[in-house]
Amino acid sequence: MRILVIGGTWFLGTCVAERALARGWSVTTFNRGLSGREVEGVNAIHGDRTVLGDLERLAQHGPWDAVVDTSSSDFAPREVLLATTALRKAARRWVHISTVSVYQGWPHEPLTDQSPLLDCPADADGTVGYTGPDGSPTLYGFQKAGGERAVCEVFGDGAVFLRPGVILGPGEYVGRLPWWLSRAKRGGSILAPAPSEQRIQPVDVRDVAEFALDQASSETSGGYNVAHPQGMTFADLLAECLTVTGGAGKPVWVEPTVLAERGVKQWTELPLWRTHAGVWSVDSSRAVAAGLRCRPLAKTIRDTWAWLVADGRPVDHPRWAEHGIAAEKEAKILASFS
Repeated sequence: MRILVIGGTWFLGTCVAERALARGWSVTTFNRGLSGREVEGVNAIHGDRTVLGDLERLAQHGPWDAVVDTSSSDFAPREVLLATTALRKAARRWVHISTVSVYQGWPHEPLTDQSPLLDCPADADGTVGYTGPDGSPTLYGFQKAGGERAVCEVFGDGAVFLRPGVILGPGEYVGRLPWWLSRAKRGGSILAPAPSEQRIQPVDVRDVAEFALDQASSETSGGYNVAHPQGMTFADLLAECLTVTGGAGKPVWVEPTVLAERGVKQWTELPLWRTHAGVWSVDSSRAVAAGLRCRPLAKTIRDTWAWLVADGRPVDHPRWAEHGIAAEKEAKILASFS
């Protein structure tokens, strides 16, 4: 197999490139060369995916059996359309890393891969769409839906869309799991969102990478929800974080209404916590039937801590600073429960 990875220098892109090489595949990566690291053994091409000349130069290094696009998050649909059109003659398939945010009902409703998508044209610029007053839908979701449409218009039955919710694991740049691990290590009373039995469905970056490669080499098409089929409870998440870090802490479970009254931001100040009914109700059965295999999330937690202890440093990213409640604010809230 010959594949092109758009991105390929951090987190999922790095993992896709490394695991493709481990399969004995020939791997080309395409990125601007400004962040992360190139994986040893790839054919690294540097350029800007928004510049037609750079894309045409890239196409000369083909053909490829498949493209795995891990870097479309920051680009408008028309820029995805530009890349797919420029590379169509050089690639047979296009595996597009998308998001559950493309669904009209997310995060309010349970989702299947047949749930209706947001409507955004394939040639839209970065302004098309909006973010609702309660934070959904999002401009990001509209933009990603338009990106999917662009890929579909160009690659047709050769287009595959992977729609994860949250991806965790070694190399994470967003900072969700690293924050919980660091907080567990600090110990003491830990502010935790009730109910403790709430199940969450993040997936390990290595499992997403393997599934993306499986789809690159298959003949399937369409969308797949990439969510952990078993998941784990919030209580198990915190317990595992305390175990692996050796933290002498104890969760204090606080009801969502109380957290809201105290101004705690969902999704960021307490990472992975969100009260909407559908956020952790994503049906991934089609992906499982197609070969998605998810390791126990306890292993993801252990491996992420091992990476952090070994001086794991993610690519600098502004989202890292968004995650985690300030110690002073947490202590003030906890004081009312002591």
